[in-house]
Amino acid sequence: MATFLYKLGRLAFRRRHFVALIWVALLTLAGVGAASAPTAASSSFSIPGTEAQKAFDLLEERVPEASADGASARVVFKAPDGEKVTDPGNKSEIEKTVAALKSGSSEVARADSPFRTKTVSKDGSTAYASVSYKVTSMELTDESRDALEKTTDQARESGLTVEVGGDALQAMPETGATEIIGIAVAAVVLVITFGSLIAAGLPLLTALIGVGIGVSSITALASALDLGTTTSTLAMMIGLAVGIDYALFIVSRYRGELADGRDREDAAGRAVGTAGSAVVFAGLTVVIALVGLAVVNIPMLTKMGFAAAGTVVIAVLIALTLIPALLGYAGKKVKPTGDKSKVLGGGGKKPAAEEKAPKDNLGTRWARFVVRRPLTVLLVGVIGLGAAALPVSSLELGLPDDGAQPTSTTQRKAYDLVSDGFGPGFNGPLMTVADLKGTDDPKAAAGEITKTISGLDDVLSVAPPMINKAGDTAIISVVPSSKPSGIETENLVHSIRDAGAEIKSDTGASVMVTGTTAMNIDVSEKLNDALLPYLALVVGLAFLLLIVVFRSILVPLKAALGFLLSVLAALGAVVAVFQWGWLGSLFGVEQTGPIMSMMPIFMVGVVFGLAMDYEVFLVTRMREAYVHGERPGQAIVTGFRHGARVVSAAAVIMIAVFAGFIGSSEQMVKMIGFGLAIAVFFDAFIVRMALVPAVLALLGRKAWWLPKWLDRALPNVDVEGEGLRDLDASGTRDADEDEDRELARV
Repeated sequence: MATFLYKLGRLAFRRRHFVALIWVALLTLAGVGAASAPTAASSSFSIPGTEAQKAFDLLEERVPEASADGASARVVFKAPDGEKVTDPGNKSEIEKTVAALKSGSSEVARADSPFRTKTVSKDGSTAYASVSYKVTSMELTDESRDALEKTTDQARESGLTVEVGGDALQAMPETGATEIIGIAVAAVVLVITFGSLIAAGLPLLTALIGVGIGVSSITALASALDLGTTTSTLAMMIGLAVGIDYALFIVSRYRGELADGRDREDAAGRAVGTAGSAVVFAGLTVVIALVGLAVVNIPMLTKMGFAAAGTVVIAVLIALTLIPALLGYAGKKVKPTGDKSKVLGGGGKKPAAEEKAPKDNLGTRWARFVVRRPLTVLLVGVIGLGAAALPVSSLELGLPDDGAQPTSTTQRKAYDLVSDGFGPGFNGPLMTVADLKGTDDPKAAAGEITKTISGLDDVLSVAPPMINKAGDTAIISVVPSSKPSGIETENLVHSIRDAGAEIKSDTGASVMVTGTTAMNIDVSEKLNDALLPYLALVVGLAFLLLIVVFRSILVPLKAALGFLLSVLAALGAVVAVFQWGWLGSLFGVEQTGPIMSMMPIFMVGVVFGLAMDYEVFLVTRMREAYVHGERPGQAIVTGFRHGARVVSAAAVIMIAVFAGFIGSSEQMVKMIGFGLAIAVFFDAFIVRMALVPAVLALLGRKAWWLPKWLDRALPNVDVEGEGLRDLDASGTRDADEDEDRELARV
């Protein structure tokens, strides 16, 4: 592989006009496709195989007018102090507002007055109107949301306190500002790393081109493939991060080859042949982790994974072809390692002694320290990460409700008004669906179900059953005593489902629980059940891939164990901050609660791919030095001399990109940003920079042991570039014309 990529890199360097033209054409084509494609609504959210989804499907078939899985809004009214909502003036204003809500959008299925549904608090101070939509919250148009907000704003002018809860106002948070912060930090880090504005600009330029092609392609295909607006979010975040990283490693290796005295074309070829090989396998690990999200069997998550994986593939191809082409355009403006541009204080000629012997950097000094005291470093690192992981034992998973929103939002204010006026359970009523098709007396069966549910623990009230015209389906609303995200409510959902078996044997009716609260519970359980199979698939495939890359058993095993340790430590930090409230004010956490249920599987997928990036880039350089004859300890130092600075810069860029999301007002986005940022910090600076060299130092030559039979069976991918060692520049040039003809056909 190294030899092929070497030829590809040199070809791209020489034929830079052709390569650049191809990528500009692809970017233009994707952009035109995105601009001319029909606007796609947000992808519908479905959870195949769950009871809540089965109930929604049944209602869609038999009671379509109910819009059971449609978006909902709860408009809460509170009268001024000393008044009641039932006073004539206030009542008239509320009725007028409900009428405006119903006529404000064609997507509104129904808007019920609180005086008709009797949703007025006992003291008369509070009431709420329920608004149901024909489409899901993810398919709701901006026009419908604007009409809802405009109507409630007008109602506030009468002196009433009016707040809106439910999922109708949920929208994807804006991430543009946070991404700009991440790019700005990345630019500063790249300039410091390379000491050159031109060299620093190349990774940023190519990453933006890659993300532009990826996101534009997703937009162009959104309508045809039912890709929602949420699909491009992960693709943009991951594509930007890995795009910068992959280009960073190749440009860094190019400068190192220049420092060794190679001409620019040969240096570009060798950079792609060595660092490019690592890029290919690092990209494969990320793709495996993202495509593996299909194991969860949540369509939206699967689409996000495939879209992000496609963007990663584009980033790899750009790093292998466009980067050497742009290096050809840059010429002498990209300096060898150690040289700085005149703008940054460089340009002077170095003393001859300094040119021959590279100075020890922080990476080499740290590596020597670890090699001298590997056991101490290993124990300190493992104990530290183990301590950070301890809170995981108290991990509570769930999907946050409006009670987790910032106190300044209308959703949170509506949630609190309902809790105070009616009870916390009114914020998340359960929708019980009874299939009465096999019963002798549907009305009697529905009454029996209502009676059974009323006798369960934590039930505040049960509404009379609503039976459809055909008499084969009933909807029963159940209000729990506890808040929607509480463990008591989850237990009640399971209790109703458990009672369903007895009800079916007595009446012949099937009972299912659905609604937003039940759907959240089912999603959490589905994600929890999929975590171990997903972990086994991703880590197992990557383990096999790393055996091929490193030709070792112990190095991939160490990489996988180190990753698990860093993810557990990161999850522990998330629990401490967002569930326990430690340092919550520092990160803007206003309300503690359960950890988002997709957090563990999301962190495993994203962080595993990125962690293997650092593992591949750092350890392949050590492997390369070892294969070329250095002792194991010296190979570790050599790997750190060339790789530590670049890996550290890549990690800082990743942390900056993810940490920018901590400033979001959305609790879920804040949690994801914090979790990914702290996971990258733990993995890059503790696991890869401390535990990896410590373990390799303790293992010595055994680290690179591979059974002979397995060595013969495995393909030789030559990531360390052994095949390039004997390449002669003059001999290579003689073969360039043949290579051009061969590669031009590819």
